[in-house]
Amino acid sequence: NSNRAAIGHLQRQLYGRRYPVLLVGTDGSTVRLRYPEPKRILMMPLDSNTLPEAERKARLRRHFPSKPKAKEEETFQGIDLDTYKKFWKK
Repeated sequence: NSNRAAIGHLQRQLYGRRYPVLLVGTDGSTVRLRYPEPKRILMMPLDSNTLPEAERKARLRRHFPSKPKAKEEETFQGIDLDTYKKFWKK
C-alpha cells in the first residue's frame, strides 16, 4: 500500500534502487557513484600503516584521549560551622 510508505519508513534491508553518493578518498579526491543505500557522503578509511610515525601517534591520541585525572574530594573539616549558624532553623 502506498499509504504505508508515506506514514513511516519501510522495514526492509535492501533498497530497490541505487542512490547517487559522493565517495571521498584518503587523498581528498572525490568520485560520484551509485550506492544501494541513500547516503550523502562515503569516506574511505585511512591506512595508518602508510602514515609517518609522528602523524600516526597524533591520530591515535585524538581517537583515544587520556583518562581524566581524579579530583580531590572536599572535606568539611576546615569549615567553621559558626559562620553558617544564621541559616539553621530551630
